[in-house]
Amino acid sequence: MIERHKDYLYRTAFLYSGNEDAAMEIVQETVLKGFRSIKQLREPELFRTWITRILINVSKDYYRHEYHFAQSFDEEAQYPSEGVSAEERLDLYEAIKRLPEKYRTVVILKYFDGMKQEEVAYVMGIPRGSVSAYLTRAKRELRKYLKEGYLDE
Repeated sequence: MIERHKDYLYRTAFLYSGNEDAAMEIVQETVLKGFRSIKQLREPELFRTWITRILINVSKDYYRHEYHFAQSFDEEAQYPSEGVSAEERLDLYEAIKRLPEKYRTVVILKYFDGMKQEEVAYVMGIPRGSVSAYLTRAKRELRKYLKEGYLDE
């Protein structure tokens, strides 16, 4: 199951960390924690959502402890976005990085990982209404950050 979701896990970890080395460490820790607690997974069809919840928690721990992310999106994501230049993608990553953690999480899970709001709510352990509110606020903040960035030039 991990093999099937490895690209997804790496991409999500990369979006959180902003660099390849940190993303690899997060994925490794996620797999290890998932392996140790696999018996807690009651419904195997929810594996992706379950492992994502672990990945989010590992990412948060990574921020809090000795590691401290470099938080630079200098390294391009390996998942190109059609119709978006590399510069625009970097601007977006920088804007996402500036969001409060709860907003950043909903944006990554919803728009980069393609989760439904119900899944995001489960992964984050919050009500679905909160996910909707966080998405609205995150989009407002992103518009502000991106607009500021282009006006500063």
